[in-house]
Amino acid sequence: MLAKDAAAGGTGQLGSPHVSPKVKNVIFLYMDGGPSQVDTFDPKPLLEKFHGKPFPAETEPTQFNNLGGTLASPWKFKQYGESGIPVSELFPHVAQHADDLAVIRSMTSNFSEHTNANYFLHTGSGLQGRPSMGAWTTYGLGSENDNLPGFVVLNGGLIPPGGLDNFNSGFLPAAFQGSIFSANDPPVANIKSLDKSPAAQRSKLDMLDKLDQLTLDKVGRNDQIESAIANYELAYRMQSAVPDLMDLRDEAPSTLEEYGLNHEFDPTKTFGRLCLLSRRLVERGVRFVELTVPSVGHDRWDQHSNLKDGHEKNSLAVDQPIGALLADLKRRGMFDSTLVVWGGEFGRTPFAQGANGRDHNPYGFSMWMAGGGVKGGTIYGQTDEFGYKVVENRVEIHDLHATILHLLGVDHKRLTYRFSGRDMRLTDVHGNILHEILA
Repeated sequence: MLAKDAAAGGTGQLGSPHVSPKVKNVIFLYMDGGPSQVDTFDPKPLLEKFHGKPFPAETEPTQFNNLGGTLASPWKFKQYGESGIPVSELFPHVAQHADDLAVIRSMTSNFSEHTNANYFLHTGSGLQGRPSMGAWTTYGLGSENDNLPGFVVLNGGLIPPGGLDNFNSGFLPAAFQGSIFSANDPPVANIKSLDKSPAAQRSKLDMLDKLDQLTLDKVGRNDQIESAIANYELAYRMQSAVPDLMDLRDEAPSTLEEYGLNHEFDPTKTFGRLCLLSRRLVERGVRFVELTVPSVGHDRWDQHSNLKDGHEKNSLAVDQPIGALLADLKRRGMFDSTLVVWGGEFGRTPFAQGANGRDHNPYGFSMWMAGGGVKGGTIYGQTDEFGYKVVENRVEIHDLHATILHLLGVDHKRLTYRFSGRDMRLTDVHGNILHEILA
């Protein structure tokens, strides 16, 4: 309801793509904390030669400046698929889909601290208060399901540094903010009505709507009131849609097994459920779904010490579910209409922090895309021989955002919102589409 109002009073582009879309939905697999590129998708054999020795290249200031020696990857890499993309043994299930991946090895960030880097990754600005890319997406295209939010965050248990403002609507109408669902059932508090009958609840909502409308008549257009009306109505409709979403009894036992819902490692069960729910959400027309990671007893992917144990537990939690999600999307004919994005806010140093950890590294790290419009089996960009800094085809977060919007059929330069006397956009005054990784 509010989306249609915003279209009339805003850019006029809401719900209408600028160009022919390649995909309808996005699933963002957010690896909170920053996975190490040299331990996942960017192997650097030279690190083994200098392992334990002083790092032989000039270093930038790091978050903690507790520099140790050069640190080789504890994991072996192997080439997979016809493309021969190397993937570390941390991701045996994802590796089976190597020919579907476009691995970007030249990502960079403007920030080396989690909170600002998270805001930058999610909103295109290192400052708090800007709209998330999920909010921009639903503002630009709306949702295909009137009974569920257009932007859903499936919370594995760890809200990233920076908090819920990573998923906020900022200066966009409040109805476009991310709705946080937990991995548990019910995923949303108070989803079950406490009224004696649907008619009684409907009567209360109608009265509330009349009171809100009276206020609107007095004060004129007001985002807070309009969004409250829209969100009350959406919450009412969600009471029937959410239980159906969460009821996995219609899923085959083999599907639950494939996603890891019977796994002995509880974080794998949690993330497996979220991956399955993400497929069910996009199946129902939800436009943008983001997944956060579960706790594995370490600080996310943020291994400042004990790299081996931390990264192994984090990858164990997410690898099988992600592999299952990619396979399931293909089986159901949804792969070509869905964009899957994997990555964190930055990478990690090729030298040790202390004895056995890695510090933050925004100068060169890896992300990957898969799904509709993406040229699978592709490696784009390059870091130096140590995996430290980008030396070829530098990619900025603004470029990532521009490419995601392009695949959804949205011109990032034309998706604007008038705020504080300026036409604001997700990519600010930056952003180049990564045509080289597009089919």
